[in-house]
Amino acid sequence: MTIQLYGIPNCDTVKKARRWLDAQGADYAFHDYKKEGADAGRLASWSDAVGVEALLNKRGTTFRKLPNADKEDIDRAKAIDLMVQHPSLIKRPVVEYDGGIMVGFTEDEWAQALA
Repeated sequence: MTIQLYGIPNCDTVKKARRWLDAQGADYAFHDYKKEGADAGRLASWSDAVGVEALLNKRGTTFRKLPNADKEDIDRAKAIDLMVQHPSLIKRPVVEYDGGIMVGFTEDEWAQALA
């Protein structure tokens, strides 16, 4: 199975997900948003699969620090643009695998999908 994990290395949830993958002996590649950025095309594909609301992290400090104009009237295109500009706005982690995509880390969900 091909597993691609996207996130930020110092994120606690990403750390949990990586520890879990390592404990399973899973072979995966890690994409660090801070070093490698976020691709608009990939974000568009993910939003088609799971919905832009599932991807856009409105609860974090990055979103709270945005100017009010950026936080208003967010549609799919605006959300993708904001996530490209500020990859910390992408909920973490995102994992692509042969069967699809998951956003966030829930051990039971991952065990079922990646087993």
